[in-house]
Amino acid sequence: MNRRKFIQSLGAGAASGLLPFKAYAQSRQETLLALMEFGPNSLDIHTVGANRPAYGVSWNCYDRLLTYGKKKLSSGTPSYDFAKLEPELAESWEFAKDGMSVTFKLRRDAKFHDGTPVTAKDVKWSFDRAVTVGGFPTFQMKAGSLEKPEQFVVVDDHTFRINFVRRDKMAMPDIAVPVPSIFNSALVKKHTTPDDPWGLNWTKSNVAGGGAFKVESWKPGQETVFTRYDDWKSGPLPKMRRIILREVPSAGNRRALLERGDADISFDLPPKDFNEFAKTDKINESSVPIENSMWYVGMNVTRPPFNNPKVRQAVAYAIPYDKIMSAAFYNRATRLYGAKTPKPANADWPQATPYTTDLAKAKQLMQEAGVGTIETTLSYDLGQATVSEPIAILLQESLAAIGIKVTINKIPGANWRAAMLKKDMPLLINRFGGWLNYADYFFFWNYHGQNAVFNTPSYVNPAMDKLIDAARFESDPKKYEAFVRGFIELANTDVPRIPIAQPWLDVAMQRNITGYQYWFHLQPDFRQIAKI
Repeated sequence: MNRRKFIQSLGAGAASGLLPFKAYAQSRQETLLALMEFGPNSLDIHTVGANRPAYGVSWNCYDRLLTYGKKKLSSGTPSYDFAKLEPELAESWEFAKDGMSVTFKLRRDAKFHDGTPVTAKDVKWSFDRAVTVGGFPTFQMKAGSLEKPEQFVVVDDHTFRINFVRRDKMAMPDIAVPVPSIFNSALVKKHTTPDDPWGLNWTKSNVAGGGAFKVESWKPGQETVFTRYDDWKSGPLPKMRRIILREVPSAGNRRALLERGDADISFDLPPKDFNEFAKTDKINESSVPIENSMWYVGMNVTRPPFNNPKVRQAVAYAIPYDKIMSAAFYNRATRLYGAKTPKPANADWPQATPYTTDLAKAKQLMQEAGVGTIETTLSYDLGQATVSEPIAILLQESLAAIGIKVTINKIPGANWRAAMLKKDMPLLINRFGGWLNYADYFFFWNYHGQNAVFNTPSYVNPAMDKLIDAARFESDPKKYEAFVRGFIELANTDVPRIPIAQPWLDVAMQRNITGYQYWFHLQPDFRQIAKI
């Protein structure tokens, strides 16, 4: 098979895009062909159900006031530095003497992609939008006590102030995550309606930013093409002029493209393929344990039978952990099970639970629960099937042994986030990662009351909420650790979700690619990447 026919044979995504490969070949040194299993379902992180690749669009096409510094991990991989905030759209910032506000000085030369100057009015409108639209964006802002438009003040065209409602260690780091991106407010307002006052319908398929890249074209389910914004002032101008982000659902096809030299980089490769890549010296690889992240099995605690703690504990003992580690992760993940004691060893997160595979104990708990034979549905994200599917099959087999008959429900990746937000799946497999690297941040998202966005089990326990709230605003390290250990122990007992493994972020690239950097949001930062 010749090269052209090989590319045409790559199925969904590749079959639609022979022209991008031609364009790629014509300016190879300044064009990057990147592969992903699935791409963005929106160009705006604020829209309902925006998926993880949508975060990457916001990261590359919009500026934020601040960004994070850089460091090298022990493996040598460049990484963001959570402990260091640096300027992006804001050139500088200053706290009030009482610590209850911070004032930012904006770059005077910053312009949006249409040439409109960026002003403090755009910053305020963008922050007002983030805390008002609801759902994930608003909850993310709330995690840093950024809660209401009255907190955001335009001092003059290039000066913006945030008034804090309380002292919160997460407030400043929260300003540097993808959600508080700065929008061209005048442009978006042209596309608002009484039913859509923030223009979300328009920004879902249009970019209104001033970041390092513009979206040249977007074909959902196929590819996204970015072009460099040459008038970007908030950092060093990217080396790459053009990025082709190609969706290639088949892991085998992504691997073949890399091995043949037809693609430059592939993000979030399946453990199986990466395990084999790592045995050769033809491809460079990066593998980083994802902070504050886990694969887990979640159970809806509001509905029988999973409203019974003994049933949930039975499921925790029935999970074939070691088989999952081998078949789904190829042992390229960190175990989150088998701790020697039910009490947390420390305040680190994530950490192993005391559960192990023990079918006898699981059956005993099912008898104590008195629920009889159960029929239920197990759902997973088809966009992450390379890991989720083997977990689902093994879990289905193991749960049958304790009287739980499972029907597997495969949900398309583009619909997964919306399905999760409904919180009506009785049993699910999911991966969650917390951007701000604190245990209380993870629990705030996942365990805090029924309104927590990613509290997919709909778990509500006032004792849990009290511990999380206490930890979030505690400045004494010893007291903080006590609160964290307290809510981890409670999670192990109530077990609304069952941690399985802490995933690793695996990225493979050609040997001439430099500048790849690990980020907490797990999406590619094309601003840093170059070819040598």
